[in-house]
Amino acid sequence: MEKDAEIFAMFQTSRFIDIFNALADGIYISDAQGTTIWLNNASENLCGLPKSQLIGQNVTDLEAMGIFNPSVTRLVLESGKTTTTIQLVNKKGKFLVTGHIIPDEAGNPDLIVSHSRDITEAARASSQLEETVALLKRYSEEIQLMKREANQNLSEVVIGNSRSYLALLDLIKKAAVADTTALITGETGVGKSYLAEQIHQLSERCAAPFIHVNCSAIPETLLESELFGYQKGAFTGANHSGKLGLVKMADQGTLFLDEISDLPYHLQSKLLLLLQNKTFMPIGGTKTYTADIRIIAATNANLLELVRQGKFRQDLYYRLNILPINVPALRERKEDIFPLLHHNLKKFNAKHNQKRRFSAEVLDRLHHYEWPGNVRELENLVERIVITSKRDEILITDLPEELRHMGETEDHLLSIDGDLSLNERMEKIELEIITHALKRHKTTRKTAAALGITQSLLMRRIKKYGIALEQVELEL
Repeated sequence: MEKDAEIFAMFQTSRFIDIFNALADGIYISDAQGTTIWLNNASENLCGLPKSQLIGQNVTDLEAMGIFNPSVTRLVLESGKTTTTIQLVNKKGKFLVTGHIIPDEAGNPDLIVSHSRDITEAARASSQLEETVALLKRYSEEIQLMKREANQNLSEVVIGNSRSYLALLDLIKKAAVADTTALITGETGVGKSYLAEQIHQLSERCAAPFIHVNCSAIPETLLESELFGYQKGAFTGANHSGKLGLVKMADQGTLFLDEISDLPYHLQSKLLLLLQNKTFMPIGGTKTYTADIRIIAATNANLLELVRQGKFRQDLYYRLNILPINVPALRERKEDIFPLLHHNLKKFNAKHNQKRRFSAEVLDRLHHYEWPGNVRELENLVERIVITSKRDEILITDLPEELRHMGETEDHLLSIDGDLSLNERMEKIELEIITHALKRHKTTRKTAAALGITQSLLMRRIKKYGIALEQVELEL
């Protein structure tokens, strides 16, 4: 303490005291044990306590009180060297603080001098700069997206004016900008593969490859080698020079895994590794390779149900489902049927050099049709009737048989003619509805769900009406 008093006295009598107090930066001096010896007026103002309450206090105690955090003096004493850090003083301002060791004649630490400069405004300006940079980046991405949209007409893929159409259109644009994994779900024929390719074409990866892999179309024994490739001599019959897999071929671009629900279970772990680390190992390989790819997956199956059945990895499902995109069935957006019909009529008229047009009766019939095959069925039907119609005006007689007779049974049952009672009419209508639903949905579980009844109730009705189930899969 005598030495501290001597040092304190020296500062009291020295002209240096006036110099240090004239500085706007803080000067804080401690001894080799971290006890406060002296501080200038700027440090006193920053700490919010008078010098008399600070001098003699150890910096660790002041740090615990929240006067400053962290204590640069403590950091210097712990490291034994000059240290710079960002310090929060009095729980308010941010300061850039540097602590220096002043050695004695023997070279041992004698004093610790800390110099602090207020960077609160600089930090705020830096934060504003980061926000500005982020905003400019977002604007740049939007401008690039608009340019890509000008070259890639999204309306050629997704047609309509319904709310679900507009929401889907907006989601596709967001998915294009967000370079992350996406999972497209929806019934067969809704256009999942078209949408996946459209997302790729609107993304920054548009100049790189778009590799479409149908997981259900490639035999399970070949799928691994097709995806990840193989090394020279990996197995009997392998190409002597090895094979580059589709994953590597999609490097810098997009890998679209269609019918992902059919991916064999033993390959799902390799796909998970690819999603997490962008790495993979070819068959017969001894080291991993990297692939900078974006993965888009698609399925018409309920992956969560497959997870519950133990047929699909739960961790893979959640890794794929980062950006879910559900494509509604055509029957759920009936407002879009007319635009789709006219769009495809124009397209196939041009393709087949025809001038077909729909009659009012045909448009009404097609509007009330449920389109189990969705957009793909509609496209195929329009092309078919453009080719086969006998005249330019497409009539009911030009439609396929199931569409020509659609509604005739219902009209007969609802007619007031005949000897049927109300209960008999209701039973016949119920029979027709159940029979039609079974033919469409193929399984009793899906049929019950579509009709909004329990499976047990459906089975009772099937027994009541004696409906044959040769073509129906029982899912009890």
